[in-house]
Amino acid sequence: MHNIHSNKKARQPASSMTQRGEPARQELSPEQCEGLLKTLKVRFEKNMNRHTGLVWAKVQVKLETDPTKLWSLSEMERTGGEPDVVGYDAKTGEYIFYDCSAESPTGRRSLCYDRKALESRKEYKPKDSAMDMAASIDIEMLTEEQYKELQTLDEFDTKSSSWLKTPPEIRRLGGAIFSDRRYDHVFVYHNGADSYYASRGFRGLLAV
Repeated sequence: MHNIHSNKKARQPASSMTQRGEPARQELSPEQCEGLLKTLKVRFEKNMNRHTGLVWAKVQVKLETDPTKLWSLSEMERTGGEPDVVGYDAKTGEYIFYDCSAESPTGRRSLCYDRKALESRKEYKPKDSAMDMAASIDIEMLTEEQYKELQTLDEFDTKSSSWLKTPPEIRRLGGAIFSDRRYDHVFVYHNGADSYYASRGFRGLLAV
């Protein structure tokens, strides 16, 4: 997975949202940066099968020059994603982080797919939507292709499931897709975009 490509376009600096969809820039303190880098380094060195041939020192240099990326990674970590490097985009010179928690991130569950789905619910609305939460921490939701690439590195979501970035032609008709791993096989399913479950979150991507 070394020559992996991000599906990201140029984005605003990493942020949280003061109102849904309206980011507000955030940065970590020196102590928080140090703690996060230590956590990421330990995970990187413990899981070399995810990034064979890549060197942590080079990743750290990139991170230390962009505090906003570190903030996004800290939010991925805070919400249970356990981000790790899974590849390097030779075209852009960026390292690619995916959420690599064994199960779908626990701090991003019980979310419908996007804001349109959230607003369409007349009652029992969830606290947020997956797409809005991804935007709030400046990451991209994994596509079906990226999710399947992740599943080649280890076994993920054997007891949970994760929303996937849904093709527009499916979303226009009211649906959204999600995936999991059962019976040693990766399955992709569909659901109404306004549905939400305690066992379903989403996994993100960050290019650094």
